[in-house]
Amino acid sequence: MMGLSRYGGNPNIGVFAVANESFAFVAGDAAPEFTRALESALDVKTIMTTVAGSFVVGSLVAMNSNGAVVSGLAEPRELETLNECLPCIALDDPLNAAGNNILVNDKGAIVNPCYDEPVIRQISDALGVECVPAPIAGVNTVGSACKVTNKGCVCHADASDDDLALIQDVLKVEAIRTTVNHGSRVVGAGIIANSKGAVVGDETTPIEMGKIEDGLVLY
Repeated sequence: MMGLSRYGGNPNIGVFAVANESFAFVAGDAAPEFTRALESALDVKTIMTTVAGSFVVGSLVAMNSNGAVVSGLAEPRELETLNECLPCIALDDPLNAAGNNILVNDKGAIVNPCYDEPVIRQISDALGVECVPAPIAGVNTVGSACKVTNKGCVCHADASDDDLALIQDVLKVEAIRTTVNHGSRVVGAGIIANSKGAVVGDETTPIEMGKIEDGLVLY
């Protein structure tokens, strides 16, 4: 199932929420219709929260079914909320916007190539998958450039054939190039998805929606 939504007038909804197969962590001030759209399309329980006192939850959290990686600036009470749903670690690194810097599903992860090896091992342990450092389409913030689920992936329109091959090798899904929100190449910022459905920014065109549906295998 696919739906259209926006958060407080902003179509970059992936900045404000993130989902796995069971839960969606959502900005604590999100409107009821936004959370209802996620619950309906993704068949998940929504957890309202902040991270580091901020509502940009999607940018600051990366997660799969095994665990979550959160900004090292997260407060103890926020970590407690997240840990009630699944194991969660706070990333003590300058590149702590985990959602922007980690592209992950239940099969693997591609991470910002600027991470040091000890940090990559920490991320791998937390998410329970192999982590490969690499840019996609020349973009180091791979989590904002792409959106992946356990069934498929959509990525930055400038991704190369080698990028698509890397996604298939590491994440074990095929990827399709697309844009979102009427031409935005920052695909991950405009989509919240799992293997059951997706919600996209409401400026997304019908052609873009078709590509996203194909890429995430939502049929």
